[in-house]
Parts: sequence; C-alpha cells; structure tokens
Amino acid sequence: MTTDFVAKKLIHSSELHALSDQREEKLIWTNGCFDIIHAGHITYLYGCKMLGGRLIVGLNSDASVRRLKGVNRPVNSVEERILHLASFFFVDYVFVYEEDTPLKWIEIIKPDLLVKGGDYKVEDIVGYHEVVRYGGQVTTIPLVEGKSTTSLIEKIRANHD
Repeated sequence: MTTDFVAKKLIHSSELHALSDQREEKLIWTNGCFDIIHAGHITYLYGCKMLGGRLIVGLNSDASVRRLKGVNRPVNSVEERILHLASFFFVDYVFVYEEDTPLKWIEIIKPDLLVKGGDYKVEDIVGYHEVVRYGGQVTTIPLVEGKSTTSLIEKIRANHD
C-alpha cells in the first residue's frame, strides 16, 4: 500500500519495539480481525482511544483469521482491513500479526492498557496476567448490541438466498 496515511500508521515489529522503549504517553492495545467494519467496531475503537493515549490496533493476518474463523474468512484482505483501520483518526497505529493470539506482541509492547470488547471476562483476555503482572490495566468496553461481523454475514446470506 502506498497511501501516505496508511504508511504512517502501519507499524512493523521493530517499530513496535521502539514504541515500547521510547513511550512518551500511555499505550493502549486492542486487537481483532476487524473483517467487515461496522458501527460496533467504530464505537469500540473510538472508546479505546477515549481512554487516553496512543491506540495500537493489533490486526490478525489473513491466515490467522482463516484459522480462527474458517475458510470463508476474512471477507476483506489484510490490505483492505489495514486501510479501513488506518483511515480512522482515533487509531494511531495498526500492527499485523500472524499468530492466532497477540500474546507475544503484548509482552513486547507492554501496553499500559489492554482493551477488549464487553463479551470477554477481563480475566480471560489474552495477555491479562502478563499486563497485570507488570502493573498495567486490563478493561473491556461494552459492545453495541446487535452489531457483529458474524451477524452481518448471516444477514447478507439470508437476503441473498
């Protein structure tokens, strides 16, 4: 991708290390597939940013999404998903990872705040124990009722049949 705003927000592992080492403000980490962006995602990501600090969105690679969600996912390629996320003013950085969970990267970045959607119990969030151990915080943000990628895909399929 050659879009300037994407290039400024898409970071790689070496830059993730640098962010951790040279932090000037609080780092917030969230992650997910963000396959088909909808109102729930936008509300959630904005809510993450409003917790204060730099928002890093960990994004599952295409292969990772397939392993987690099945062979028909993702609907949008990682390049498209990066473009979508990078277009939001409240997303500071996008980081793509190949693993099924972002634990390795959470341990490297050591975010001050780890955030997931309200469908998670805080203690079950990947990285919870590691973040709490070094003094960071883990929290959830309530979901927007009725908004999910899975329900959107089901609705599209139902209307298509």
